[in-house]
Amino acid sequence: MDPVEVAVVPDAGPGPAWQSKCPWGVPNTTSMSCSLADVMSEQLAKELQLEEENAAFPEVVAVAEGPFITGENIDTSSDLMLAQMLQMEFDREYDAQLRREEKKINGDSKVSISFENYRKVHPYDSDSSEDEVDWQDTRHDPYRADKPTTTPRKGFIGKGKDITTKHDEVVCGRKNTARMENFAPEFQVGDGIGMDLKLSNQVFNALKQHAYSEERRSARLHEKKEHSTAEKAVDPKTRLLLYKMVNAGTLETITGCISTGKESVVFHAYGGKSATEDKVIPPECAIKVFKTTLNEFKNRDKYIKDDYRFKDRFSKLNPRKIIRMWAEKEMHNLTRMQIAGIPCPQVVMLKKHILVMSFIGQDQVPAPKLKDVTLSSEDMKKAYYQILIMMQQLYKECNLVHADLSEYNMLWHDGKVWLIDVSQSVEPTHPHGLEFLFRDCRNVSQFFQKGGVAEALNERELFNAVSDLNITADNEVDFQAEIEALEKMNEDHVQNHGQKLSMFSSDGDPPVYDE
Repeated sequence: MDPVEVAVVPDAGPGPAWQSKCPWGVPNTTSMSCSLADVMSEQLAKELQLEEENAAFPEVVAVAEGPFITGENIDTSSDLMLAQMLQMEFDREYDAQLRREEKKINGDSKVSISFENYRKVHPYDSDSSEDEVDWQDTRHDPYRADKPTTTPRKGFIGKGKDITTKHDEVVCGRKNTARMENFAPEFQVGDGIGMDLKLSNQVFNALKQHAYSEERRSARLHEKKEHSTAEKAVDPKTRLLLYKMVNAGTLETITGCISTGKESVVFHAYGGKSATEDKVIPPECAIKVFKTTLNEFKNRDKYIKDDYRFKDRFSKLNPRKIIRMWAEKEMHNLTRMQIAGIPCPQVVMLKKHILVMSFIGQDQVPAPKLKDVTLSSEDMKKAYYQILIMMQQLYKECNLVHADLSEYNMLWHDGKVWLIDVSQSVEPTHPHGLEFLFRDCRNVSQFFQKGGVAEALNERELFNAVSDLNITADNEVDFQAEIEALEKMNEDHVQNHGQKLSMFSSDGDPPVYDE
């Protein structure tokens, strides 16, 4: 008999009792009527699947709810559960990244850092087995050799043939290796204890001396960086002095650097208001900051130590004092030149190694140097005669020799020549004053002769015209020999008769000389 036909045929009605108990009897089947939407429903399919699973495996117990989360017992239909799973995965990746960073930063260093406080490891989540231990989180590292034990006060351990004194080579070697940990952290010594390294006393003493030398060198470099004036920059102390000038109203603002040299850095600034009525601050100022690196001043101390104005105050053992004296010397020389009427910057104030002067130029644009400007033949001739007169005034009225006069230290502004950079200027009574004058005459003569000035004198004629010494020599060698002889006589005269003519008065103002 066909079972499909039986399932479709309605019930035959009540029958005998034996027929219902007979295994070969006709089963009572009822047809289930449902729509197509119910058949295609996903919820209905899930319910049927759960019924079949419960009927097939009745012994399976449902997992208790708790914080333990795995991929097998999670109802993915819950948004909260999905968020917790994603957060856990993110925490695992974050902790792995922290471990990689620790390993990268620590390396083989003796001092290690740990990001344990920043980890997000859950108490139920661990990638490592029970046997694995993070030795960075423990106080004892089993893979690190123990430090050598100290020798007792009696000086030896053991008895008989097994006696070991404190002078034992192996014991001393291990102690020296352990003492390397006392070096500065930046001095890399490696893991000598872990390798059971034994250093002799000679090697350890050499390493110790080298470590101390490197530590002192690092301190010197740091101090030099903090206390030195670099290219187009100033150190903190100089910056503080400039801030005080601005806060006091002496300067309105500092615009920037306009010139750099071997000895100083020059900044442009706008002048402020003066505290006294008799002292007028120009609208534009030049701030000359003498460098404190001492690289160039070591070879230029002869301009100060042999100058009778500063000889008593010169100290070879205090180089920073030399730099302040260098700035003070330029201030005094500019004051002398200003009294004599020589075109030069006007001194505003002096603070340690910072000299504030009037600005030669206009609208933050400095006046060009004589070597950079192109002059006509008339202006060139005019500039030559002006320099000749200024050199005579500088020598006779100011009692000074420029000592570094050239086209690099002369500016062309408002149709005339201005002299700058007179910090190295000395008096003619200086042991090398006449030599410096002859060198200035040579530089001036060569520049204007190359510039096409036919009236330009040679260096020997210019020297006699400025100094009125009238040295007669046929060649330059004999000329310089006579100059050296005059310097020797002058030095002996000054040492025997004192140095009153070259001393400043007590108030610091340069004296006025009478011929």
